[in-house]
Amino acid sequence: MKLQVRDLAIFGGQSLFACPLAVGNPNKLDRDAFLARIADVLDSGQLTNDGPQVKAFEARIRRVTGTRHAIAVCNGTMALQIMAMACDLTGDVIVPAMTFIATAHALRWVGLNPVFADVHRRTHTLDADSVAACISPRTSAILGVHLWGNPCDVDRLLAVAKQHGLPLLFDASHAFGCKSHGVRIGGLGDAEAFSFHATKVLQAIEGGAITTNNDQLADRCRRLRNFGITGLTQINDIGTNGKMSEIAAAAGLTSFATLQDVIEANKRNYTQYQTGTADIPGFDLIRLTADHRGNAQYVVAHVVEQKFGMSRNDLLPILRAEGIFARSYFEPGCHKAAPYTERQIHQPVDLPVTDGVLSDVIQFPTGTSVSSDDIAAVTDVIRFAQRHSAAVDSFRKAQNSQLVPHPQDPVVFPSLPDAA
Repeated sequence: MKLQVRDLAIFGGQSLFACPLAVGNPNKLDRDAFLARIADVLDSGQLTNDGPQVKAFEARIRRVTGTRHAIAVCNGTMALQIMAMACDLTGDVIVPAMTFIATAHALRWVGLNPVFADVHRRTHTLDADSVAACISPRTSAILGVHLWGNPCDVDRLLAVAKQHGLPLLFDASHAFGCKSHGVRIGGLGDAEAFSFHATKVLQAIEGGAITTNNDQLADRCRRLRNFGITGLTQINDIGTNGKMSEIAAAAGLTSFATLQDVIEANKRNYTQYQTGTADIPGFDLIRLTADHRGNAQYVVAHVVEQKFGMSRNDLLPILRAEGIFARSYFEPGCHKAAPYTERQIHQPVDLPVTDGVLSDVIQFPTGTSVSSDDIAAVTDVIRFAQRHSAAVDSFRKAQNSQLVPHPQDPVVFPSLPDAA
């Protein structure tokens, strides 16, 4: 517990967490169950090429998403790329500027041009009006992102897509197991791409999948993940090597066994964060809009400087010095990343909501490795920082001190310019 400002670790006090709480810390697999599946893989003699573990993993994905097809691939980026190639996209694809950079990079790597649209402040998902303003003769598709597990406004995006004759695709990397108005994410639009990276609620260490109800699209995705090969030797498409290995599928099947436990732990954590910060001025936890709070994998908040007393960028080093490795995702935004700063090519419209959100949003540690006591300590520090924001600022200026980082923090924060 911090009693006075000088107790904060950023000013040389003792860190609350010697072993840091990290955003995206993987939920552990059941070791014995995983090793048993690896033994089965080794005994089978088939390590890759659409083996029994992959087929079983795909069947489980179909069951959860309620789709006719699930095509497992080596990672979420590959899922996006194969999905785009299978749809024969060309030219521009409209995406949200507020997303992980992989969404944009995946398109660029297959020769497409990401065009950035704005998002809704409440959900951080693609704004259909902004999408409509971005459409040009070069536009070949709309790619929404169910950010933080919050479903996109599918009906409005679908209306825009139909009006302009465009495919509607989704990056569902954050949204496995989520629903929107009773409809399971996975079967929305023409196809959806998932990530099963080690940080996700369902993980295959590295892995991904494409889900769709379109038989022809599914067949093409299967060909494209395996060099475009049909049958034994016939080549019908310019494909790639995007296959998921049997070991990765074994990890995914093992993760399925604890999926609901992980989601329930996330929901408990989210509720505790919500309760513990409800009375803190200027600290606004993002409301989860998926049915029954979706997978609750992400705990994200806005720090409103005028009410909180300090900016997100002032709060962040205070938390990290305590071993609370919060993150300012996805600053500075895809549209401000070096490869995409040519506005006339990538940003035909202003992005006021995106820019505002990126300046004040902060993400907190959660998952099965984060305990109730951990969250209580995190919310106490947030409250302490808010209540003593003026004193923190005065102390920092009076001491003219360098901020003291956590010894395990790879990020080094310099002193604020006005502290000199």
